[in-house]
Amino acid sequence: MKDEYTIEDLRNWKQATKDLAKPARLAVIGDPVLHSRSPAMHQAALDSLGKEISYVRVHLRPEELKEAFQLFRANDFLGFNVTIPHKADALRLVDEVDPHAAKMQAVNTVLIEGGKLIGYSTDGPGIVRAIRQEFSMDLRDLRVLVLGAGGGAGRSIAVQCALEGVERLVLCNRTEEKARALAKELRPYFSGDRLAGPTERIESISWENSRIAEVLNYVDLVINATSVGMQRSDPPLLPDSLLHPSLMVYDTVYARGRTRLVNAAESAGARA
Repeated sequence: MKDEYTIEDLRNWKQATKDLAKPARLAVIGDPVLHSRSPAMHQAALDSLGKEISYVRVHLRPEELKEAFQLFRANDFLGFNVTIPHKADALRLVDEVDPHAAKMQAVNTVLIEGGKLIGYSTDGPGIVRAIRQEFSMDLRDLRVLVLGAGGGAGRSIAVQCALEGVERLVLCNRTEEKARALAKELRPYFSGDRLAGPTERIESISWENSRIAEVLNYVDLVINATSVGMQRSDPPLLPDSLLHPSLMVYDTVYARGRTRLVNAAESAGARA
């Protein structure tokens, strides 16, 4: 099995996958996609269930998505997962969108059923489960800072936080306008009758160390939804000095071993 396939392979799928012991009918797509651990996880599940199916990686560039979606259908795929940076584009290319994915404005899972491409999002429910498993806490009870809240997984996580009714939600993005627009969109979820505290229940902030440092005094959980940390050469997401022991830090980045952010958080005494 190749480490990753391409649009050219999809155009000649039977020839490209003729050496596979089991037909490839499931995939993860992204740009890049070689980092994804989805094949290892899902192939293990398929094998344990006795399914005669291979799960593969397909590296697709944005301009190749529209054709690729049709080729997945033509090549008898059951479905595929979507990772960076294609989640928002996938929303526009499927035939039907699950209501939850529509709220997220992103799709990370596509089911092909009855010839239709149906888009779903598992990022939001996934973060709820992950926080409960890792920290033995419910997301709804926490004050949360989402880094990279402009789109994709960051938007999905922010929307899920709003749906859960978290105590406080702070959105931070390199492009501040995107975070500001999302905060405005989600503000109705925070207009209940809870007692007002010293800070607003939802706000967007600029990506400035002084502003982030200030906010970190009033949040419990920091979620990194950016791709910073995927490469070992990436600069620090936050200065180590901003992290402190009362924080919980969750890094959504796929990386071999522990990310720089996780190491820095634990060195500061935080749970990560």
